[in-house]
Amino acid sequence: DVQVRESGGGSAQAGGSLRLSCTASGFTLSRSCMAWFRQATDKEREGVAQIDSGGSPKYVASVKGRFTVSRDNAKNILYLQMNNLKPEDTAMYYCAVQPSRIYCGSLSTSFFPYWGQGTQVTVSA
Repeated sequence: DVQVRESGGGSAQAGGSLRLSCTASGFTLSRSCMAWFRQATDKEREGVAQIDSGGSPKYVASVKGRFTVSRDNAKNILYLQMNNLKPEDTAMYYCAVQPSRIYCGSLSTSFFPYWGQGTQVTVSA
C-alpha cells in the first residue's frame, strides 16, 4: 500500500524558514511525480510545488524564489524548504503522490491519487 506522511510543520515569524518532509512508502519514489499542496482556512486546496522523476521542479507564482522542492530518492523523502515566509503562507500543507507517472502534469489535485494527512504551518506577522 502507498503511504504518505508529512512532518516538519510548525510556527514561524514572517521572514523565517521551515522545512517540511514527506516520507513515502509502497512505491518507487524515483519514478514518481510528487507535489506539495496547501489549504488555508475557508479556501480551496492549491498546488505549491511539484517535482518529477528527473528532478525538474515547478512552482506556483506566489512561492517562486522562496520555496524549494527537492527529493532524496535513496531515503524516499520529499522536502519543501520554505524561506522568507509570509503570513499568507499559513495553511495546512499536504504531500501528494502520483506513482504511475514519471513526469508531472498540471499542478492540480486531480492528478494525484495519494495524499498525506497534512502538517500545519502558521506564520505570524
